[in-house]
Amino acid sequence: MNPKVDAFIENNTDWQKALTILRDVALACDLNEMFKWKQPCYTLNNSNILIISHLKDCCTLSFFKGALLKDTENILIKPGENSQSVRYLKFYSTKDVIEKTATIKAYIFEAIEVEKAGLKIPTKKEQEPIPEELTQEFIKNPALQNAFNALTPGRQRGYILYFSGAKQPKTRISRIEKYRDRILNGKGFHDCVCGLSKKMPTCDGSHKYL
Repeated sequence: MNPKVDAFIENNTDWQKALTILRDVALACDLNEMFKWKQPCYTLNNSNILIISHLKDCCTLSFFKGALLKDTENILIKPGENSQSVRYLKFYSTKDVIEKTATIKAYIFEAIEVEKAGLKIPTKKEQEPIPEELTQEFIKNPALQNAFNALTPGRQRGYILYFSGAKQPKTRISRIEKYRDRILNGKGFHDCVCGLSKKMPTCDGSHKYL
């Protein structure tokens, strides 16, 4: 048992009992307990299986490869429209956790078998449509298009989703202008640009303390 998880649970009085039950269930499935991203994380052979967290009105248990679970009870939630892998369970009370304990354990064991089998999440092959504003910027700035094309598919998709997420054309243009230099420097949307991140190349927020 990880002492950081002890502190995490002790400091969350509203969900202390529910989090403790979820922790006990995960440990009963012979997973290793770690503390990642400031949350209890449970692994198998150094591979992430699930993570436990809480919000103001609920606590959650998220499966890293939840999309591969059968979800026989139809209770897994997709975090967002573009989430390809993670699926999570949401609990609004300790009673809710207790009543679903057997199901939670069954889902965890299935997630373990998925990991043991080496199953992978199928990557989304079709490219997200490029917003018109970005296309126009490519026409005006070929160097930007070359830099964008040199990015990995995942980094390209991250930018496209962010730019396309704005409803107004002027907002999409503003977002493109803001991240133009980052693209030209070969950086992804979530990549570190200050050089201080301890999770390179991903940004861990270190720039906020400059």
